[in-house]
Amino acid sequence: MHILVLGNTGYLGAHVAEHLRALPGVRVLVAGRSPAADITVDLAADRPKDLAALLAEAAPDAVVNCAGATGGDTVTLAEVNARGPAVLCAALRMAAPGARLVHLGSAAEYGPTEPGMRVTESAATRPAGPYGATKLAGTVAVTASGLDATVLRVGNPVGAGAPPTGLPGRVARLLADAGDEPDAELRLGDLSAHRDFVDARDVAQAAVLAVTAAGPLPTVLNIGGGDSRPVRDLVRLLAEAAGFRGRIVEAGSGGSARSAQVSWQCSDITAARDTLGWTPVHTLDASVAALWAAEGVPAR
Repeated sequence: MHILVLGNTGYLGAHVAEHLRALPGVRVLVAGRSPAADITVDLAADRPKDLAALLAEAAPDAVVNCAGATGGDTVTLAEVNARGPAVLCAALRMAAPGARLVHLGSAAEYGPTEPGMRVTESAATRPAGPYGATKLAGTVAVTASGLDATVLRVGNPVGAGAPPTGLPGRVARLLADAGDEPDAELRLGDLSAHRDFVDARDVAQAAVLAVTAAGPLPTVLNIGGGDSRPVRDLVRLLAEAAGFRGRIVEAGSGGSARSAQVSWQCSDITAARDTLGWTPVHTLDASVAALWAAEGVPAR
C-alpha cells in the first residue's frame, strides 16, 4: 500500500507519518515544500494539473492531507487551508480518483457552542474567525469532491512539536524561557475558556484507522478528547512539568478574540468510535509531559 502524506514536516503531519510508517507492508511517501520531501508540492501555489501529474507518477492508494496554517494573515490562511484542499481534490480527481483522502480539519469550524454540550458532526458550523472559516472552506472542498474522502475534525491537539502559534506550544516556550526564579512571572490572557484537548498521537492513530478502514466512511468525523477542560488546567500542568516556581498572571484583555467568542468546545466522538474503533488513550497529563519533554529543557 502506497500512502502519500502532505505536510509531514508540520506538527500533526510528523506524528501521522511516524504512525503510518509503523504499518507492515506500507510505503509512505511525503510531499511538501521541504527539500527532503519525496515529492515537491506547494498546495498554496501549485496548479491542479501540475499536481495531478505528480500524483499520477506516485500512484498513491491513499492520501493524508496534514498541510495547514494555524497562524498568519487571512490571505495565508485562505491559500493553505481553503485553496490547498480544493487544489488537492481537483488533482486527485484527474490522477488518482480511486485513492482515499483523509483530510485534517478543525473543531474551530463549529464556532461558538452551548456550554456543557458535546457537538456532533451534524451541528451547525459558525466559525468565529478567519482560521475556522478557512478550515471550513477546506472541509467543504473535500466533502463535495466526490472522492472517497473523510475529514477528521480535530479538537485542540497537545503533544510533542506543538507550534508557538497555538497556546500549548506558546506556553511551553514561555516556560522554557522563564527560568526557575521564584519571582518569575508568566503573563497570559484569560484562561477560563474550556477546550477539548486531544493528544497528537491519538490524532495520528485516528488518521491511520481512517486510511486503512474498509468501505466508505462518513464525510466528517470528530477527533477529540471527548471532554472539555479549562485552558487554565493545561497551563497549570505545563507549569508543573516545567518546575515553574513563579506566578501565572491572567490579564483579562490578553486573550485572543476567538477565545473570547468561543468559551466552550467539546466534541462528541461517538461516530469515530463506532466507525473506526477509535478512542483517545492518552491523558492530558501524558500529552503535556510529551510536549515539555520535546522542549529539551530538563524539569527544574
